[in-house]
Amino acid sequence: MANYEDIFKKVVSHAKEYGYVFQSSEIYDGLAAAYDYGPNGVELKNNIKNYWWKSMVNMHENIVGLDSSIFMHPTTWKASGHIDAFNDPLVDNKDSKKRYRADVLIEDHIAKIEAKIDKDCVKAAKRFGDAFNREEFVTTNGRILDRQKQIDAINEKMNTSLSSGDLEGVKALIEELDIKCPVSGTNNWTDVRQFNLMFKTQMGATADGSSDLYLRPETAQGIFVNFLNVQKTARMKIPFGIAQIGKAFRNEIVARQFIFRMREFEQMEMQFFVRPGEEMKWYEYWKEFRMKWHNSLAMGEDNYRFHDHENLAHYANAATDIEFKFPFGFKELEGIHSRTDFDLKAHQEHSGKKLQYFDPELGESYVPYVVETSIGLDRMFLTVLSNSFHEEELENGESRVVLKIPALLAPIKAAILPLTKKDGMPEKAREIMKSLQIDFNCQYEEKDSIGKRYRRQDAIGTAFCITVDHQTLEDNTVTIRDRDTMEQERVSVEKLHSIIAEKVNIAKYLGDQ
Repeated sequence: MANYEDIFKKVVSHAKEYGYVFQSSEIYDGLAAAYDYGPNGVELKNNIKNYWWKSMVNMHENIVGLDSSIFMHPTTWKASGHIDAFNDPLVDNKDSKKRYRADVLIEDHIAKIEAKIDKDCVKAAKRFGDAFNREEFVTTNGRILDRQKQIDAINEKMNTSLSSGDLEGVKALIEELDIKCPVSGTNNWTDVRQFNLMFKTQMGATADGSSDLYLRPETAQGIFVNFLNVQKTARMKIPFGIAQIGKAFRNEIVARQFIFRMREFEQMEMQFFVRPGEEMKWYEYWKEFRMKWHNSLAMGEDNYRFHDHENLAHYANAATDIEFKFPFGFKELEGIHSRTDFDLKAHQEHSGKKLQYFDPELGESYVPYVVETSIGLDRMFLTVLSNSFHEEELENGESRVVLKIPALLAPIKAAILPLTKKDGMPEKAREIMKSLQIDFNCQYEEKDSIGKRYRRQDAIGTAFCITVDHQTLEDNTVTIRDRDTMEQERVSVEKLHSIIAEKVNIAKYLGDQ
């Protein structure tokens, strides 16, 4: 585990050093759980957004986009249940005075048991070699079965207590498991209590004439209140979806693990409206589709898994998470929920406006059911960054740090490097860059030796390095270097565009989606 923690620390440090992520308001000692995206970070973030949008909206005739306001009428949040029930269980350690989410403490305890299972599997894999079958091993090995029973029993107790609002039961479970504060090392806990995650603010010209508002804790409600607006203006027929990328805000008890859990974050989500009774068919469809989307980036199929919810939200009849194996373990990356007709019915009731769809095929009106896909953009950013970070020992005894970001998402597609700052090479390099930068984000760099520039571009995650030398001036050829393989090839300048285009071709990634 320590090794994974060290890797994660290196990823965080690398993100700052190479212009991916900065602490918000750093010159004032920073603001907790708020981050700014630097020059390379904003490019990666925009590339992720674009790939998601292309896949979800542009490739589906029956999905359209929306950008709803962060500020919404306060009754919106009453109807959605956020004002009354958007809470997390809070617990304090009396000795360290540190505050924790009670359910996260329990989940971290479960993660330690899962780490022991992984350790046993690694040992067994070494012992049995090619004959090792992990699936068979975890379902037959007595020690692992006992540990899995522990995990299942803990999950059942936690979910039962949380779903019934039994906060005393949650505390009893923490005490039963002898969970200690990571800072004080004691289990001297306060009672567990509910903590509302909404950020409250005010709107008005004067203090006494202002009205209470909330910063939205999710983007979904902006889609629901605009259901009829979109359906009528875009002339959509059931089934259809509305997609949105936007900011959300949550007053987290404990924001942690860099940009994994923040108080200000971005969501990429789609609400898919279907006939009542057909929601499970579409739920299964979107489960499969979204997992395909993740696997299209080739970041390791074994790094993803489904985690079906046993304790469903009050609005859902089915729910699952797509989890990714971060350096700190498997954690939620994306949620797929069958939300039934809860949201539209609730807004219909509180607004007094009918939110129904007339189905010409059935000849009747009804409140559609909804299947939701929602992925955290910042979490996806961290997924790409942490999975791409590699420290490599090279054959010549040197080493390099490289971000093997999928080329489609790489912030910089090509770096144009004149071998020297003289003899017309900078001018030629600028000419080449001008011909490429309309279609690809490129960077010109002339400082330091060519080897140092290669290493710097590797660390940034640049897909290609293009070197302009004396021969370029003679025959219009350059050396193009692939980031991942470090192989170099002599090619004509005229071929550069097609070589890069082939590598970052979005159709190659989307495949048969």
